[in-house]
Amino acid sequence: MSEWEIVVGLEVHAHLKTRTKMFCRCELEYGAAENTRTCPVCLAHPGALPVVNGRAIEYTIKLGLALECEIASNAVFARKNYFYPDLPKGYQISQYEAPLCGPGRLVVPTADGDEVVRIVRAHLEEDAAKTLHAGGATGRSVGAEYSLVDFNRGGTPLLEIVSEPDLRSSEAALRFLRLLRQTIVELGISDAEMEKGTMRADVNVSVRKRGEEGYRPRWELKNMNSFTFIGRGIEAAAREQIAAYERGETLQQSTYDYEPDTDRLTVHRSKEEADDYRYFPEPDLVPIEPPAELVERLRAEVPDPPGARIRRLEPAVGFDVAYALVTTERDLLYAGLVADGVEPRLAANWVMNDFAATGDDPGAVDVAGMAAVLKTPGLTRDALAEATAASAQPGFSAADYTSRTAVSDASELGPAIDAVLAANPQQVETYRGGKEGVLGFLVGQVMKETQGKADAKVVNQLLREKLTQDA
Repeated sequence: MSEWEIVVGLEVHAHLKTRTKMFCRCELEYGAAENTRTCPVCLAHPGALPVVNGRAIEYTIKLGLALECEIASNAVFARKNYFYPDLPKGYQISQYEAPLCGPGRLVVPTADGDEVVRIVRAHLEEDAAKTLHAGGATGRSVGAEYSLVDFNRGGTPLLEIVSEPDLRSSEAALRFLRLLRQTIVELGISDAEMEKGTMRADVNVSVRKRGEEGYRPRWELKNMNSFTFIGRGIEAAAREQIAAYERGETLQQSTYDYEPDTDRLTVHRSKEEADDYRYFPEPDLVPIEPPAELVERLRAEVPDPPGARIRRLEPAVGFDVAYALVTTERDLLYAGLVADGVEPRLAANWVMNDFAATGDDPGAVDVAGMAAVLKTPGLTRDALAEATAASAQPGFSAADYTSRTAVSDASELGPAIDAVLAANPQQVETYRGGKEGVLGFLVGQVMKETQGKADAKVVNQLLREKLTQDA
């Protein structure tokens, strides 16, 4: 595949975290009973008129500012016409020629430098309802015995971010997506949870020979809601396209579904062009003209970008750890521990390994208390483990753990070490025969003998000295 280059562009959709829908006042509630969050407007009853959700407008502008987009002085809603069972009006209210947010960019840090991904637009629209297929091939229309439609999702404010085809690998696409998701979450405009469907992506994939100008026909992988499957889907699409071109075939622009179980693509439909949707301005809505003072107020609310924080953390802990801290929303916990005097690498290791394994909320940790525990010299392993498990729970007290320090005095450890060596003569001879790997076993036995109270580093050192002296 070295002579071929992958070209990827993304269309990312995020449900905005508003209280009500985009054009009506139905409340949004994830997991509500089917068809209980509907009204004449979102069900498209005759004579029902849309009213724009102002909070959704503000959220979209905030993301546009975070992505360095041009904020339109005049944005127009349009009707995007197509017919699906889950689209009651027979069209979707979206934006086309005059979106709210125009060209921008997202700077994605990597270990080898920054990658700049250009943003074509970020625009508002309403989501369609949800079709559920039952019987036959569960979850798919092909082979299903019947289909049901839940209109609760219909009309949910949906923010679509479209990138230029600037990504050249599945890894680059995933880096961009993770950083974009983190940006969205930190703005507080969406939960952006793929497993819940509040964030999903349409992935456009094509290939071309290295050095080739222009783009070949692309395949769109529709409604991807898993980072893992997006990466695998890109690889599968590129693999199939390359194989087709090398067989001398001609490809056309199409939409596909990616099947994770088989790692293959199946045709969804031939891809429509913009003309097929017969866009025209929505006659029931006036243009959106954001006041300059509103834009500036929202600009002041945009937080420090995740990419910049990754670069600031990188010198202390390395790029990979810095990237992981920020994209898992644990960098503020790390920064708090360091500010309280914990050595940076110790803080990063605890946050990303010990604490991450608990699954607790980083924002709930008693930072000062946990910093005191981590700074305690010679703390026992059990004490650290118990403190970690309790660190985000109400009533956490560092004093319950900081007094439980490990035994490091050689005179106290000597009898336990002698007892372990006497009880394991075969392992002693194995070590003296040159196989140092057995030392870990002996250290473990001493820890067991002392009920975990010994300082493992000191035990390691004393065992080496003892085994050498007595040889």
